Amino acid sequence: MKIAVTGSLGNISKPLTIELLQKGHEVTVISSNAGKRKDIEALGALAAIGSLEDEDFLTSVFTGKDAVYTMIPPNNYFDHTLDLPAYYERLARNYEQAVNKSAVKRLVHLSSIGAHLKKGNGILASTHVVEQILGRLSDVTLTFIRPTSFYYNLLGYINGIKTEGLISANYGTQNIIPWVSPIDIAAAVAEELTAPAGTPIRYVASEELNGDDTAKVLGTAIGIPDLKWKLISDEEALNGLLTIGMNPSIAAGLVEMYGALQTGLLSADYYCNRPEKMGTVKLADYAKEFAAVYNSQC
Repeated sequence: MKIAVTGSLGNISKPLTIELLQKGHEVTVISSNAGKRKDIEALGALAAIGSLEDEDFLTSVFTGKDAVYTMIPPNNYFDHTLDLPAYYERLARNYEQAVNKSAVKRLVHLSSIGAHLKKGNGILASTHVVEQILGRLSDVTLTFIRPTSFYYNLLGYINGIKTEGLISANYGTQNIIPWVSPIDIAAAVAEELTAPAGTPIRYVASEELNGDDTAKVLGTAIGIPDLKWKLISDEEALNGLLTIGMNPSIAAGLVEMYGALQTGLLSADYYCNRPEKMGTVKLADYAKEFAAVYNSQC
């Protein structure tokens, strides 16, 4: 198969590209960074350098492909001029038009847990909008991949561990958090891209742990076996994000998102449509990577 992959050589797209190449597919990796061309080609893939903001570029890359993997790349949450919902909607419309014009028949899009909600899910409301836009496509077999909480987001708590000796968040403690590794997401995407018939919505998770157990696993890896997970208020969480300079609207959206995870609103649909099996990468596996980053920081 000829497959186009967005996301450059990111946390999901790189292992996805490697797996597809190993299975004999022709892979074109889209990147906005010309410096990534050599790395992409070194893997054995084709490099398409251009912007996701360029609809004509996307159409040209998608044309002739049997399947396409799309995602909305992360943006700078500390940019106070960033309109995150507008950014998501703009790229979704570009994808919609490029798929229509290129006549691609198979599309797998990286969405998120909480995308079933129109509101109450914080910044993830934008993933709902994206699903609505791409859902208008006709004559296309479409799959929305809905991953849960990414392991690597735990890196954001390193400073708190070093300064306060604990993890502070407005979710967690005894509440279950469904965690996921990008490697397990990549495996699910690869499976869907090459399957004869797609799954309309597919949740992906690696392990379900509460906050206390999550802290215990990470603490053991960094030499703090009694590391605690402290539940704080939404107000405290918001003040913490504003103090480090985050875009106020995005900070508020993150706090609402995590608050919805705490109440169960965010994960309600996940529990109704749990993956048949969990991924292979457990938190104890990821904790080694976490510890390396933790130990490298002053």
